[in-house]
Amino acid sequence: MPSNTLTYKDSGVDIDEGNALVSALKPLVQSTFSPEVIGGIGSFAGAYALPSGYKEPVILAATDGVGTKLKLAIESNRLDSVGIDLVAMCVNDLICNFATPMFFLDYYATGKLEKDSALSVIRGIVQGCKQAECALIGGESAEMPGMYKESDFDLAGFAVGIAERTDVERESQARPGDVLIALPSSGLHSNGFSLARKLLFEQLGMRFDDKLGGRALIDILLEPTKIYVKTFKSLRAHIRALAHITGGGIVENLPRALPKGLGAVIETDKIPRQEIFTLLSSHIAREEAYRVFNMGVGMVFAVAKEDVAAILKQSDGFVLGAVTEQHGITLV
Repeated sequence: MPSNTLTYKDSGVDIDEGNALVSALKPLVQSTFSPEVIGGIGSFAGAYALPSGYKEPVILAATDGVGTKLKLAIESNRLDSVGIDLVAMCVNDLICNFATPMFFLDYYATGKLEKDSALSVIRGIVQGCKQAECALIGGESAEMPGMYKESDFDLAGFAVGIAERTDVERESQARPGDVLIALPSSGLHSNGFSLARKLLFEQLGMRFDDKLGGRALIDILLEPTKIYVKTFKSLRAHIRALAHITGGGIVENLPRALPKGLGAVIETDKIPRQEIFTLLSSHIAREEAYRVFNMGVGMVFAVAKEDVAAILKQSDGFVLGAVTEQHGITLV
């Protein structure tokens, strides 16, 4: 006779732990709410009222993950900042289409749900949402034994923003002679970690606590991705085009923000030196390094020459190069 006492917990899924997580995260999530958030946590979907003041509002959405940076976070048991990375990778894409982030949702999947670990991750997501000035209005956690090892987990994020239709539909305003202003990255951000891990730990045999420029290597690698939303909001009137420098580096992402047929000259010696990129690029071909890593550049603005001084005064940006009539990205 088959037993009728088998429970979901016997299969590796703990409903009570999931419920405890939801109870614990409610005040964290509510701390991100703006007046546009309708209702609270616990319904089947999050609700958000469209902000007023738009003539012809358009909704934009972006989704992303954190990639194999998560593996380092799990191995070092440092889970408090990868949530910031998750938010950053989504909202930094939204602003490239001149969208203001409104709200965010997350998906957390793991082999065994541990409330404290999940809360550490979600605290990072909350911090990221506050930096991006958007509300965390929902999410989902999934306990999937057999799909993931017990301590492994994966993250996905979904950001929704709003913009004027004229801004979304317009062609890039960048033109030859425009100045390219870069905002510095905070390190690798969330790209290139498969290559970085292979080089640093497999080939060079480095350890998490090895020092680089006076900092532990793991601290450098897990430095969270910068969120550029507030800078964008303060400078958007001066920006003709902008590019988020993620996977593909400057050479693949900057052309996405330029009109067809135009290119750019990048003065690489203007990029502030970060020792992690010096180390990586000493073992990787220059072309590959600039195609995989951001190399110290997190965001690039194309601006008119007359606006350069104002932008440099209001940000930590630096002049990176110029837009040219010649197609392609030239690194000098």
